[in-house]
Amino acid sequence: MRHLLGIEGLRRSEIEALLDRAEAHLHGSPDASHVLRGKVVANLFFEDSTRTRTSFEMAAHALGAEVLNWTMAGSSVSKGETLLDTARNIEATGPVALIIRHRSSGAPHLVARHVRCAVVNAGDGTHEHPSQALLDAFTLRRRWGRFDGRTVLIIGDILHSRVARSNLHCLTALGAKVVLCGPPTLLPPGLESLGARVTSRLDDVLPEADAVMCLRVQSERQSESFFPSAREFSRLFGLNAARAERLKPEALVMHPGPMNRGVEIAPAVADGPHSVILEQVAHGVAVRRAVLEVVCR
Repeated sequence: MRHLLGIEGLRRSEIEALLDRAEAHLHGSPDASHVLRGKVVANLFFEDSTRTRTSFEMAAHALGAEVLNWTMAGSSVSKGETLLDTARNIEATGPVALIIRHRSSGAPHLVARHVRCAVVNAGDGTHEHPSQALLDAFTLRRRWGRFDGRTVLIIGDILHSRVARSNLHCLTALGAKVVLCGPPTLLPPGLESLGARVTSRLDDVLPEADAVMCLRVQSERQSESFFPSAREFSRLFGLNAARAERLKPEALVMHPGPMNRGVEIAPAVADGPHSVILEQVAHGVAVRRAVLEVVCR
């Protein structure tokens, strides 16, 4: 695997191999600190990030690499430099991998065609966020062992969510059933052809879920209103305490972050006994260590 540009197209065996490597790193993989010793990993984040950038940086350091953290602020992008020129100039300094987050879908794929080093997609527009899906699957696998017979319900802004797309590809490949739920205006066509069940009736499907993932409404990617108000969205699609009571006793609650507390998820649920949200964050470093180890070989 030279690059990690998306989950779509990966075989189940490839996904499981990455999760197995993440498990080894979680338990302290022997000699892990020597894997990238003397090498540089460059974080190119054209969009803001907390969890993804931080965990990629920690993962690279844990493997022995130096990290170059590049952001748009203060860069030559403000002077009109293109994505490709930025990436190729950073590559010329010698990194072994470029970790790219960009507002445009397909941006990491474009860069991968024009550089020699590895490229990892850290989120591209509304397309994919592969390492997030891997850490979500890793969190569930550590709780469940296997995915066969499990149902994962993903609620919220499906239309603009790269997390939803990557998780749909990842979880169905691993054998889980995926249900996507949100306002009709935020459910793009064609999801059934990818293996998802699609509904706008949240209360009907809650009792079926073995895990529920809440997604925030991505207002920064919307040029028009897709529902009347945040209050109305929360009333119909928010995971509040009353809805959490309808979940299976062992059901898990997830969120990729950042959370809009009180909109898509109530604080009592985000911090409650069902929640594995902080486990997701903690597992991100081990998963991204595995990704870097594989693509930088």
